[in-house]
Amino acid sequence: MTSVPVTIGMPRLGAPESPDFSLQTGPLRDTHGRVHRDLRVSLTDRCSLRCTYCMPEQGNEWLARQSILDLDEIERVARVAAAAGVTTFRLTGGEPLLRKDIVEVVRRLALIESPEGPVQIAMTTNGIRLGEYLPDLIAAGLSRVNISIDTIRRERFHELTRRDRLDDVLEGIAAAAASDLRPLKLNAVAMRGVNDDELVDLVAFAISQNAQLRFIEQMPLDAGHTWDRTQMVTRDEILSALSERWQLTPVPGRGGAPAERWTLDGGHHTVGVIASVTAPFCGDCDRLRLTADGQLRNCLFSTTEYDLMPVLRADGADAENDIDAGIDRMLRSCVHGKLPGHAINDPGFLQPARGMNAIGG
Repeated sequence: MTSVPVTIGMPRLGAPESPDFSLQTGPLRDTHGRVHRDLRVSLTDRCSLRCTYCMPEQGNEWLARQSILDLDEIERVARVAAAAGVTTFRLTGGEPLLRKDIVEVVRRLALIESPEGPVQIAMTTNGIRLGEYLPDLIAAGLSRVNISIDTIRRERFHELTRRDRLDDVLEGIAAAAASDLRPLKLNAVAMRGVNDDELVDLVAFAISQNAQLRFIEQMPLDAGHTWDRTQMVTRDEILSALSERWQLTPVPGRGGAPAERWTLDGGHHTVGVIASVTAPFCGDCDRLRLTADGQLRNCLFSTTEYDLMPVLRADGADAENDIDAGIDRMLRSCVHGKLPGHAINDPGFLQPARGMNAIGG
């Protein structure tokens, strides 16, 4: 098998020739020295909400069901990735809890070991149905959960998500807070004129749940391509608003984590900010992404995808023996093609053709 990237939008020009990846072993290290240990696995592009900054309420074109990776294919990619040094798999969507076999996905992946030991299984969810699934997910091996909640005001939630499901989200958060899953993280996209008057309230709510609130700068990843930089609440604005209520002290040792963290009033509670636009952390990025339809992406904002489907669904008597080697070569080709950064702030930046729900969080 050869590693052939599928280019979406403008191709990358002038890239160096790829080495013979069939001869490579060891960790997934890119040409900038970054070792990749985190694979975000999108299980579906469908979602139970219609957040205004993510997708239109109607007219969405969903992936064909036959193009979605099945359980065996997901497990196979994960095992090869783990053998190459991936230690964390984060299940995303869309909404991963819409996947009927979600518990079995967690169970299968949790049994995988990397050279460093058992892998960690995390999930990012909108919280709807989490209360129903959480006991089984924990029993299957779920390690951590992040729950998205941009507002705790009922009318605002309905307006922002176009669904009246706040009670279901709060039930999911309560279930997670009552479990042993830690750290528990709540994610909120900060938006000017939408929820920027609620930043302190959201942190206070997270504290009441023994959770860490993480604010995310709004990024150009909406399916409708309507992102407006002026509507984005910046890292500095978020910190300024929180500083009126708490004394913020930076937490050292961020490593490859996407969020900077601060302690609140010197206590054990913290708040995080993921500032992908105004304070990008690309130099320490250790993440790859696998879309629900089998495309590898080396950056959330990449315009290039590496198609695993011809590898996973190859025909022929000898194909079975070649699949794992083909997956490994594709992973290494994807990592090799990773650029130094996402270039959001460059004049020539192009927004990915896919929306966040199709890429995976």
